[in-house]
Amino acid sequence: MATSYLSPGVYVEEVDRGSKPIEAVGTNTVGFLGESMMGPVNQAVLCTNWSQFVKTFGDFTQSTYMAHAIYGFFNNGGSRCFVVNVGAPASLEVEAAAAPAGDKKDDKTGAAPAAPKPAPKNVDTAGLYIGKDNGPGARTGLKCFEEIDEIALVAAPGNTSPAVSDALLSHCENRKDRFAILDSPETIQGGVDKLARPRDSKYGAYYFPWIQVYDPERGNVFMPPSGHVAGVYSRVDNERGVHKAPANEIVRGALGLKYNISKGEQDILNPKGINCIRTMQGGGIRIWGARTLSSDTSWRYINVRRLFIMVETSIERATQWVVFEPNDHRLWKRVSRTISSFLTLVWRQGALFGETPEKAFYVKCDEETNPPETIDVGQLIVEIGLAPVKPAEFVIFRIGQMPIGGGVEE
Repeated sequence: MATSYLSPGVYVEEVDRGSKPIEAVGTNTVGFLGESMMGPVNQAVLCTNWSQFVKTFGDFTQSTYMAHAIYGFFNNGGSRCFVVNVGAPASLEVEAAAAPAGDKKDDKTGAAPAAPKPAPKNVDTAGLYIGKDNGPGARTGLKCFEEIDEIALVAAPGNTSPAVSDALLSHCENRKDRFAILDSPETIQGGVDKLARPRDSKYGAYYFPWIQVYDPERGNVFMPPSGHVAGVYSRVDNERGVHKAPANEIVRGALGLKYNISKGEQDILNPKGINCIRTMQGGGIRIWGARTLSSDTSWRYINVRRLFIMVETSIERATQWVVFEPNDHRLWKRVSRTISSFLTLVWRQGALFGETPEKAFYVKCDEETNPPETIDVGQLIVEIGLAPVKPAEFVIFRIGQMPIGGGVEE
């Protein structure tokens, strides 16, 4: 507002009174932790395609699991990922195909090129993955992802250490804006009932078994599924939305499975929150589970948890303008309109359950949520309720015989 008017005339002033739109945050940027013989160490590198990854970290011969995970991610529909190389693999089990003598010699010297030296076998790889927080620019391992707000999914392909799994889950629980995709061990001892699962958490999902993929040097090999699963998450988010469960989807690039899971075996695993990848008759290799690791039934499904992460993060980042505004009725109405407009768009996309917006969500910001004692301590409280759409996990058809010549009357 102008402080004074000194001469007669017409004055135009801009007043900001409308609601500020909220844009949904991205949900399909992945943070990968892995080991490679090439590339920078403990530095998050953005990769938007397979060629860019190969240029920085090498191909399948330079890493044990990470290259196949990234290839599977992009092959299944992934578009953006940050890769952190925690160091060279302690043992790189790659057997190159036999080649005629002289084919792999250096052009200038005629000698075979020097092979990268792997790290000592006694290195604590769990420690490398978990990393240390030495401050900005000096973080290592998983701590590198603290600096990147874009990441919505995290995975450490091939690392099934309980310590690393716990660190990934704790990282997501503390941040509250990302979700962990965990791998099961490659082999199990005994039946599937002996398969251990990570600790209880609503911020992670666990997948079993490993998948068979093609390696140009070794032929068909078994690889952890987390990279391919992350790509499926990204594909479903792009095609349907984050509210669609990332299940009953084809795993592109999967040629087989380490273990073929029967329905009876999945009856044991599914209640435990272990998502199975199965070969369906006539349907290919599909992800056949959509559960988190949580025992809380409210957070049983992956899409519900990720939908709330998206909504919470979007609202939190887009309402920073509210801070230090006069805390009165006018502000309460502006905030309510802004959030209601955003949730109406979410409802129209099919993410919320209800025939009308009023049945799908509510936003409450008034004298009841903001009494004088709350205003006096500088707080503005907004209460939001959502009715998320949950997947039809169990489809039941009740079929019975009817009398001959009978019909249905309306």
